[in-house]
Amino acid sequence: MNLSEKLQLLRKKNGFSQEELADRLGISRQAISKWESGQSIPDLNKLITLSELYNVTVDSLVKDSDEYEILQSTNKDNKEQQDNKNTQIIINLNKNSMEYEYKSNKTLLGLPLIHINIGRGIRKAKGVIAIGNISYGIISLGFLSIGAISFGLMSIGLFSLAILSIALILAVGTISIGIFSIGAISIGVFSLGALSIGKFAIGASAIGTDIAVGDYAKANIAIGNKVNGIKSLPLSSTREEIERIIRSEYPNLKEWIINIINYFSGIVSKGNNFTKI
Repeated sequence: MNLSEKLQLLRKKNGFSQEELADRLGISRQAISKWESGQSIPDLNKLITLSELYNVTVDSLVKDSDEYEILQSTNKDNKEQQDNKNTQIIINLNKNSMEYEYKSNKTLLGLPLIHINIGRGIRKAKGVIAIGNISYGIISLGFLSIGAISFGLMSIGLFSLAILSIALILAVGTISIGIFSIGAISIGVFSLGALSIGKFAIGASAIGTDIAVGDYAKANIAIGNKVNGIKSLPLSSTREEIERIIRSEYPNLKEWIINIINYFSGIVSKGNNFTKI
């Protein structure tokens, strides 16, 4: 077998499409197609990466050998992996280009317990714990991160921490969107930020549909130094005054919400800016 035939055989044996293999190597699908059709050959770095990915030696790739030898080599490696379900395996390691992939054999809900895939280009990780340039997982960390608990430059999840953070429950970030939202620019039902927009908004500039607390406050009930609301109070108002006006307007409002508004009203009234909150 020549090199192109071996590359095609090993790719199929390991269950990769040309697109999936190209994604792992950080190259185009067309490059894989040219390798397998004999129009071009991988460079040395890519040959090393392929040998580690397929668990074969570089020699076995570049030297002439028959199909039986290649299959025997890969079947042996696959058997060893199947015989030890508790071990974890390194799928790809390329020191020269700082590419690294790590994937556990153990799974939960059909996902690897741990999947790490980092390096140049689009490196996707998908697992219970996922770390990658693009990551999907229950606990997810990446430039673009999607998960129940999610961290990254852009993060989407139930609980999210990122520069741009979007969460169903709690979002924390420079720009944050969520039911409970904390950020420089914050949008949520309960919103805390330098610029805060929400049903209940607290910040330097706070805009709320119901209640807003801030240096500038705009809402049905506005509590601040500069206010725009149907009912308004100065920040120097006492807790009793704030509670009285809230209860008169929203008699069924939960006690803990009133306590939070009173608490932050006291902090803002002392002259603290948002970064000190």
